[in-house]
Amino acid sequence: MTKLEQIQSSIEALPSADIARLREWLDELDARLFDDKIERDAKSGKLNVVLAKARANMQAGRGEEL
Repeated sequence: MTKLEQIQSSIEALPSADIARLREWLDELDARLFDDKIERDAKSGKLNVVLAKARANMQAGRGEEL
């Protein structure tokens, strides 16, 4: 049995309240990992093209302020 399969089996054995807490924690982890990736991409310049397009659209009147 792989480590992932062991984890899955353990999760299935949890009471529903613990599964709900685990789900909340996983949601928080996912959000943190997403934020970290966006930050790395921004620092590396990967988002510069997207930002330039968004600015051009705003200047051309094809956007809305958030």
